[in-house]
Amino acid sequence: MPSLPSPFGNADDAPFDSYDEFVPAHTPSPDRFLDGHDVLAGRDHVAFHRLTRALFEDRNVYDMTFDYNLARLNLDTRHEDAGYRYAVEDRSAPDAVDDESVGRVLRAEFTPTTPFCPQTHTLTIGSFRAWNGLSDRHEYDLVRVRPAPVHHQSEAISDRLAELERTYLETGDVTADSDGSAGTGPLPTE
Repeated sequence: MPSLPSPFGNADDAPFDSYDEFVPAHTPSPDRFLDGHDVLAGRDHVAFHRLTRALFEDRNVYDMTFDYNLARLNLDTRHEDAGYRYAVEDRSAPDAVDDESVGRVLRAEFTPTTPFCPQTHTLTIGSFRAWNGLSDRHEYDLVRVRPAPVHHQSEAISDRLAELERTYLETGDVTADSDGSAGTGPLPTE
């Protein structure tokens, strides 16, 4: 994707961790969507996050504020508490996917750089569509996505993502809305 100038600095100006290392101090803490599930750490986190970088590149999931592939946010030492954390879903959890046709489920929780990040809605939907639209490239039947509760519209965005999950499980189409049309739907309001 072509690079656009960012008022927040160029991605090459900041120090980044490597895609081959897991640095807990530079990774967001898992929050309530991952609570009680098998949170990926170490090599497991690194392996899935490296794959995420490739999928996000293929589907153009870019953070336009920082002018880079969204997966790079996890490595940006300027934003140590932002990015994605992952967990394998515990099938016995009360809010687990209740569909016998769905095998392994991964949960992905996005922590934005600020509680008012205007891209959180778009980035989480883009992430959902990248992971599930390219599911032949990983071992999960479904990747569920939610914003961390630090975001001021996390509940509305989570509701929208849950609706996309239901529609995807019914249709197999990551772009379909519950009314059968394609699109991201309206931005949530407070």
